[in-house]
Amino acid sequence: MSEHFNIKLPEGSIEKQTTTLNLGPTHPATHGVFQNILELDGERIIKSEATVGYIHRAFEKIAERRPLYQITTLTDRLNYCSSPINNMGWHLTCEKLLGVKTPKRVDYLRIIIMELARISDHLICNSIVGVDTGAFTGFLYVMQYRELIYEIYEEVCGSRLTTNMGRIGGFERNFSDTAFRKIEKFLAEYPGVQAEFEKMFNRNRIFYERTKNTGGISADRALNYGFTGPNLRAAGVDYDVRVHTPYSSYEDFDFKIPVGTSGDNYDRFMVRNGEIWESLSLIRQAYEKVQSFKGTEAEVFHADAPEYYLPPKTDVYTKMEALIWHFKIVMGETEIPVGEVYQAVEGGNGELGFYLISDGGRSPYRLHFRRPCFIYYQAYAEIVKGAMLSDAVVTMSSLNLIAGEMDA
Repeated sequence: MSEHFNIKLPEGSIEKQTTTLNLGPTHPATHGVFQNILELDGERIIKSEATVGYIHRAFEKIAERRPLYQITTLTDRLNYCSSPINNMGWHLTCEKLLGVKTPKRVDYLRIIIMELARISDHLICNSIVGVDTGAFTGFLYVMQYRELIYEIYEEVCGSRLTTNMGRIGGFERNFSDTAFRKIEKFLAEYPGVQAEFEKMFNRNRIFYERTKNTGGISADRALNYGFTGPNLRAAGVDYDVRVHTPYSSYEDFDFKIPVGTSGDNYDRFMVRNGEIWESLSLIRQAYEKVQSFKGTEAEVFHADAPEYYLPPKTDVYTKMEALIWHFKIVMGETEIPVGEVYQAVEGGNGELGFYLISDGGRSPYRLHFRRPCFIYYQAYAEIVKGAMLSDAVVTMSSLNLIAGEMDA
């Protein structure tokens, strides 16, 4: 729907009309349930008002009534394009509060999964940017390999999109030989696919002209808004949580931080492509480290934390202590320490943080999720002001605004 508004101008001047257009909340171009009220002068945006709240699910309040391990499924519903990173970030937060130290092999397995999730997130974002500029082929091509990533998830945890992957202290089971074979297949095949994808877009004249010098934001404005992740790095700031505040043994790995200059749609696209190559390198390094473990070390997939990690079913059936721990964990009767922690991870979209306050009960006293997309969306009105209507959709896509992170 649209409305026409008459703007009063000085006497003797020609009356000027603007149009108010609802972009969303159910328009397919928005890729999510959120609304933009655009005021247009012809096809140029002169004002934008962003609204959220269409899928408010009160995750933070629900979490305050759940034991720690039952909150993992809530994190899946934030950025569902890279939900394993959300899961691992939550487990790291719990481990920080509980004082659980994970073995190196667990850290390396987590890095494999988190970097696969980052690739999945970036390839979805960049291929959708291609679709929104009129190129559908690249999307169809890379989706085959998102499917292979989902098959790896399925082999590791039995799920695909909302994975509920891992546990406090590690994983629920060791990686199977099939999972490792699928990882090997991905590492062998995807680099060639990514190279073909980039050839299709990087110097394509139509794509370049649709993305270059559109949707830009300066480094200062990005920092003022609280940007992180690829959208901040595209503006020229080399902040990456994995480097500046390492977790899960990221300090053991060599990788670069791709950085742009102008912070426009094209730079965001290029930075995400660069990060895909770095993620492939990280997965390869982590895979080699995992394969270097021999004997009993090669069977380690969780920390020694019986108070918070479910014991094997065979032990539950045969050992009283394991049965007791199983009962206490499942029934949510394990007390957690008093404390206040903040743990951040480099999510697919930027710094995903969990701020947890515990008063010593069986669930968090307060919990806040720092969702990067919620922050980006605050800047959307400023970014698209003065742009063309066609640029508004491309900008939304290149910021990678995920509706699940808008409301928590």
